[in-house]
Amino acid sequence: MKQYTVAALPGEGIGLEVVEATLTILQKVAAKHNFSLQINYGEIGQAALEKYGSYFPEATSQICDRSDGILFGAVNKGGLLELRQQFEFFANLRPVKTHPSLKSERGFSAIDILFVRELVSGIYFGASGRGEDERGNFGYHTMHYYDWQIERIAKIALEKAKQRKGLLTVAHKENALPHLPWKKLVLEVAREYPEVTVEPMLVDNLAMQLVIQPQHFDVIVAGNLFGDILSDLGGALVGSVGLLGSASLNESGFGLYEPIHGTAPDIAGKDIANPLGTFASAIMMLEQWGEHEAAKDWQQSWDAILTEGYRTQDLYFHDSEILINTSELVQLFLRKLNSSFIKKKSNTLT
Repeated sequence: MKQYTVAALPGEGIGLEVVEATLTILQKVAAKHNFSLQINYGEIGQAALEKYGSYFPEATSQICDRSDGILFGAVNKGGLLELRQQFEFFANLRPVKTHPSLKSERGFSAIDILFVRELVSGIYFGASGRGEDERGNFGYHTMHYYDWQIERIAKIALEKAKQRKGLLTVAHKENALPHLPWKKLVLEVAREYPEVTVEPMLVDNLAMQLVIQPQHFDVIVAGNLFGDILSDLGGALVGSVGLLGSASLNESGFGLYEPIHGTAPDIAGKDIANPLGTFASAIMMLEQWGEHEAAKDWQQSWDAILTEGYRTQDLYFHDSEILINTSELVQLFLRKLNSSFIKKKSNTLT
């Protein structure tokens, strides 16, 4: 029996709830598909600062280093950027896809977009600070990229586009930021991918086009800041940011798996957080491990539950739907997984 080690970093706010819900389902899926899990918890964020004096302490880093994947919840301020940089999780994959039942109820277009976001450089990691001159106090953050960092994420995005519909949109702002030549560098790398059509687009126009005609897009590659904002817009396109998960991978394929939402302190502890984004992230982790049947099984349970009309508070739209809380949703998934196991076993016997 294969065994995988998971570093669980719930963090703060609803991160605590969605990670625990996900681990409950993950353990069920593992037992059903004949692999085992070792779960090691680590502190990150405010709790880590209070306990260790650091948002991302060495103890947590070591837990992550000894794992096959990191399942992350949410933090309000510190720890996440340090975690991403520590393990060079440069390639952030954020799928945005409509579910058929949500599409029909709300009139959404059929959307299937993969955002490929560069994650360890750009404005979040450039020189920054506060200063003062004769005009007053000021602050600054520097958007810094090496050409090789842009080329590296371009290759990931081009590979993904090659495997999908063959269209890669490049988010850039070269008219105002000419020294960050995303358009030029991605087009140069794309010479090695003649089957992919590359479509450079100014990021402000891209944001507008995502609202007007989201079904046009396939893969979108973007820097850290633009990718962060555009992929969050994707949550509105499919029903809720609570639906969206992500995988952040380094060169070796080691990954960090996290929902794209924040800590949501206004609903934390009320048993109403949507764990589906964390479920989606865990499904991506299973895929990365090669546990494709387990990932498919979990996804089928997800599809069945949404099709039957069950909704967490952020997805609840009208009275014909069934409003449920976080713990009820977890129990639904457990029952679905168990019933599909019984059905599969019965079919095997016959």
